[in-house]
Formats: sequence, C-alpha cells, structure tokens
Amino acid sequence: MSKKLVAFFSASGTTAAKAQALATASGADIYEIKPETPYTKADLSWVNPLSRSSKEMRKGIKPELADKNANIKDYDVIFVGFPIWWYVAPTIINSFLEAYDFSGKKIVLFATSGGSGFGKAVESLKSSAAGAEIVEGKILNGITTEEELKNFADEY
Repeated sequence: MSKKLVAFFSASGTTAAKAQALATASGADIYEIKPETPYTKADLSWVNPLSRSSKEMRKGIKPELADKNANIKDYDVIFVGFPIWWYVAPTIINSFLEAYDFSGKKIVLFATSGGSGFGKAVESLKSSAAGAEIVEGKILNGITTEEELKNFADEY
C-alpha cells in the first residue's frame, strides 16, 4: 500500500474543503501550499487584467512559497489540488512542484472549477516536476460523498 499526501492550494476555501475531504476519505496526510504573500480578494479578480493573479498567469510569474516543509520523500502518491484559473493551474503549483524532488513519484491532479475542465493544466505542470508521473485526476466539484472520494483515491 502506498503512502499518500494531499497537497493543495486554495484561494477561497473551496479547494481546501475538497482536499480535506479527500485526505479524510483516503487516509492521506494533508499539506497546504501557501504563498509567501497571501492573496487578497482584489488579487484574485480574474476579470481585472491588472490583478496579481492575472499578471502571474499571463507572465508565468511563480510566487514564492510560505514554506517548503512538505516531506515529499515520505510519499509515493501525491494528490495535488488547486482551483482552475484560465484553464490551467495557478503558477504557485509550479512553484510547489519545483521546490521538491518528485523523481519516481506519482502526482495525481485534482481541481475545483467554476465550469471549465483541466484545459492545459497537466501539460503546463509537467516541466515543473521532472522525473515524476503526472496524472490528470478529476475535477471534484460534483464529487461529494466520502465513498466517491475514497474510490477516486483508491485508483492510485
């Protein structure tokens, strides 16, 4: 049986709730990916091209992490969760993947979204985790029961 970690970034709490439920259902440890400088509500305005999140996504700016304390070496499977922003993962996910050695690990992506799928998220993350197998998991918006989450986690 593989040891699992649920690592997540959540801007508004939606992804955090799904990550916690996934960790509970699967018996995985949990780790929150946090930016060194927290996002404000104005930073997250996707309709404002001058907002922090818009600039990061357009320019590929990778925010600094608040810490690098995830003991990745202890895990075989890492579920990485995030909200979908403009059809990709927020660039803080690239920051997280680049901060650790994921060689030989399986990274299973999960996300929350206001309506889009993974888009280019998988492709945009592969170069940040050289040596890892990155798998497109699921958008968890409609998955609500512990059994559904356990079944998803048990696939890996």
